[in-house]
Amino acid sequence: MPAYKRILLKLSGEALMGDDAFGINRATIVRMVEEIAEVTRMGVQVAVVIGGGNIFRGVAGGSVGMDRATADYMGMLATVMNALALGDTMDKAGLIPRVMSAIGIERVVEPYVRPKALQYLEEGKVVIFAAGTGNPFFTTDTAAALRGAEIGAEIVLKATKVDGVYSADPKKDPKATRYTSITFDEVMGKNLEVMDATAFALCRDQKLPIKVFSIFKHGALKRVVQGEDEGTLVHV
Repeated sequence: MPAYKRILLKLSGEALMGDDAFGINRATIVRMVEEIAEVTRMGVQVAVVIGGGNIFRGVAGGSVGMDRATADYMGMLATVMNALALGDTMDKAGLIPRVMSAIGIERVVEPYVRPKALQYLEEGKVVIFAAGTGNPFFTTDTAAALRGAEIGAEIVLKATKVDGVYSADPKKDPKATRYTSITFDEVMGKNLEVMDATAFALCRDQKLPIKVFSIFKHGALKRVVQGEDEGTLVHV
């Protein structure tokens, strides 16, 4: 029995790279979609916010010295490319994806309209939010917090390379311990990194819990959705 009816899953663009230097690793995206499909079959409504770092990394050198807003718009377009790839993979896996973009690009994907997104979720479709918030200077973490609040998600699931929030960097400190559960205030007090400050503040203000977990652990998403001890829960 799932612990949540509606979730917002935040995937980084880097998660799609697998072991590649940049771009989309086919085996990796197929495996991720299989994990998402497993959760939707449990009756959970799933919305996804996808980053663009895996594509932007390939052109990052050329963006040095570039106007920040211009570079951010390039990053938004990268998320649209990832969203299309994710949607296509979902379609082949038997899911019904709907890609919605925060910037106008109607020939390719439909615009983000909140009532339409809610309708799709109620119909059991997987909604993929592309192009971040549609504004420069805001990260896709902030887009995840914003869309999560807008669609009434019960939790934001931040899929990372690390299986939770630790007391210190586990790569540098072998004594670092994983928090099973921690409050927003404790995260701030201990100066731990969970999301960027804007995203974190939005989740805290909206009393929207965050679960940080590793998308690379097989079955982790299903265990999170079932309310098992996986990753770290950040709560009020």
